[in-house]
Amino acid sequence: MTMPEFHQLVNEAKKEIQEIGPADLKKMQEAKEDFVLIDVREPDETARGTIPGAVTIPRGKLELDIDQVTSDKDKKVVLYCGGGSRSALAASALKKMGFRNVISLATGYRGWKQSQ
Repeated sequence: MTMPEFHQLVNEAKKEIQEIGPADLKKMQEAKEDFVLIDVREPDETARGTIPGAVTIPRGKLELDIDQVTSDKDKKVVLYCGGGSRSALAASALKKMGFRNVISLATGYRGWKQSQ
């Protein structure tokens, strides 16, 4: 069972970040917008599928490995996880590192998959 403190952390993170839905992500992809898509799920989760074009960096390594994807603090970075909680926390962490254009996919991979 998820601890209430986790939900509190996620809710606080969501107040300070931007979130989009699957339809918004699809529009960005179709418009060929310049952004990086990062899957912050664990390897056992990504083995079941990822959103096309995504780079995989597990949540626990994101702050350490983000520079392998981009060091441009103005680059648009879209993060997703399974349902939108970990990606919200990840977006908040990147904002604290100085990234100014981070976005979380609100419904995560599950929402994206259901929208297909």
